[in-house]
Amino acid sequence: MHRGHQALVQEAKRLDPDGYVVVVTFWPHPLTVVAPDQAPALLCSLERRIEWLKDAGASEVRVVNFTTEIASWAPAAFVERVLGPLQPRHVLVGQNFRFGRHAVGTPDALAEHGCFQVHAMDLVAISGVTVSSTRVREVVAAGKVTEAAELLGRPFEVGGVVVMGDQRGRELGFPTANLVVPQDRAVPADGVYAGWLEPTSGPDAGRRLPSAISVGTNPTFDGVERRVETYVIDRDDLELYGVDITVTFAERLRGQIKFDGIEPLISQMADDVETAKRVLS
Repeated sequence: MHRGHQALVQEAKRLDPDGYVVVVTFWPHPLTVVAPDQAPALLCSLERRIEWLKDAGASEVRVVNFTTEIASWAPAAFVERVLGPLQPRHVLVGQNFRFGRHAVGTPDALAEHGCFQVHAMDLVAISGVTVSSTRVREVVAAGKVTEAAELLGRPFEVGGVVVMGDQRGRELGFPTANLVVPQDRAVPADGVYAGWLEPTSGPDAGRRLPSAISVGTNPTFDGVERRVETYVIDRDDLELYGVDITVTFAERLRGQIKFDGIEPLISQMADDVETAKRVLS
């Protein structure tokens, strides 16, 4: 749900301010069905996608369960079965929109098979870079979370339920909330970031708490499981085990380092926290 998608919804609202705007989206990602080995990392959950689409102005979000049967439909069948029941007056897509078996359908094919006006919108570009989910994944994978925020129109985030980690952070003076990274989700490159943690329950529910965030395997202790570990700055009273949280990334501070011992690690963590404070202020 990046600035290109937002622009589609906003243009639909502009065309008919009093109209009912329906966004049609697929779940799961089509490549997980037709070419699982090429399926990209997901940038958000379906629930967040729906939430953000409605925030952008969608009246309703129709989720189409993408299957091998749908992948086999010719463009005419796609228009008849997916768009026809909506009886739209306008259909808005990006110029690069493709649909139907082997992706042979184009915006012109939409107009040919449907009784509605088709608007093939120019792709949104920022500083000469075309906004796309592929580009967002690339910059996130490189740890460029500030660039990702420009493309998305909001900071990049990950979410999930806090699990019990090795509890070393508390012993070191920096207790962290730990998320195990799902393999199908996009996560920033290993390193340390400034950002926020937002819990969904407890006395701080709904508040964005300034944080220092570590992404990686914790190489100083020869870890193997990739995690997102978040220390809420100047807070050691949080009990977050089992709580659903959202971790939002503001800026990358440094890459991941394997230290020779605990003392240099603690010293660097203290520096990271002070740097995160300055960034977030």
